[in-house]
Amino acid sequence: MRVLAVAGVALRRLVRDRTALLFMVVLPVVVILVVGASVRGFSTFRIGVVDLGAGPSGHDLVAALERAPGLDVRDYATAADAARAVARGQLATAVVLPAGMDRSLRAGEPVDVAVLAEQANSSEQAAAAQVAAVIAEQGGLVQAAVFATDQVAALAAGTDAYAANLARAAAVRPGVADVGVASEVVDAKATILPQGFSYSAPTMLVLFVFLNAVVGGAAVIQTRRLGMYERMAATPTAVSAVVAGETLAAVAIALGQAALIVGIGATAFGVSWGNPAAAAVLVALWALVSAGAGMLAGTLFRTPEQATAIGPSVGIAFAMLGGCMWPLAVVNEAMREVGHLTPHAWAVDAWTALIARGGTLATIAPQLGVLAAFAAGFLTLATVRLRRSLV
Repeated sequence: MRVLAVAGVALRRLVRDRTALLFMVVLPVVVILVVGASVRGFSTFRIGVVDLGAGPSGHDLVAALERAPGLDVRDYATAADAARAVARGQLATAVVLPAGMDRSLRAGEPVDVAVLAEQANSSEQAAAAQVAAVIAEQGGLVQAAVFATDQVAALAAGTDAYAANLARAAAVRPGVADVGVASEVVDAKATILPQGFSYSAPTMLVLFVFLNAVVGGAAVIQTRRLGMYERMAATPTAVSAVVAGETLAAVAIALGQAALIVGIGATAFGVSWGNPAAAAVLVALWALVSAGAGMLAGTLFRTPEQATAIGPSVGIAFAMLGGCMWPLAVVNEAMREVGHLTPHAWAVDAWTALIARGGTLATIAPQLGVLAAFAAGFLTLATVRLRRSLV
């Protein structure tokens, strides 16, 4: 009971610290959002359409572009305006529909539809490719209508067979089976997390849980400076109960923050954390590693100012070396070896195995073993040093 009482005091102290709550709750979510969006890119392309008098066929093409997923269509008066918007980055690409387009298509003549994009810009090229796919699909409908139309008979009969056949081709199109394209990941040894939030969420979990735990060591220093440990020692509370209570509080805080990031990542950002049992064990071990590092920092630094000034630098340096800022697969072998001197690299490796390769508890057993060793080492050193300061 005394252990729970000591832990409760530490937790209540954290809840009353609004700055600490900001860094533990709000900042990680914001960084996950920013980093996830940056490495994912944009899911919607803004495109411009210039209609120089294309006629009904042009209207049909514009309607097809508006229906296409991931395209935000904007109208422009001239090709020069659209080109200027592309050059300034206001548009991902632009489409210019030529005058007389409908008349040419009805006569079976080829029509050139200009698509404006910079060749050196990968995003614009991706947008142009998506627009070209819509144009090609619409072109298929036009070819079907032209093929089915006997223009001579239509003129003699005084009917618009082209329009009727175009409508018929559009009606038949949904019933035509598409060519299936199946993709299969042949590299079962992926060493990089997927792009987007599946990259930012696990790496930011590793970064912020450890970072906040190290900075949280300032609370241990503050408690010692205020003489609270001496007052506890004056009561029947054993030193081991004080140490266990502080450790329990640190682990609970780390677990709480990790669970929050996992929950928000899954619900708000659609992150799949892999095998549930393996992910739970990994989160629990990382909370122990972080709590042990935080407790150790609380016994190494002399003042809370030192903990809040030096702690973040140490935490960010470990995160950079451990692959939280960029994949270790992109650095040389020597830097990978140095990175694996930190627990962060082993945690990121485990998340990569779970998320990118569909790993299980057995798959990440080596990483879990190393993390368990880090946790035992940090917690043992922290316990020994804290007991000495209380005796």
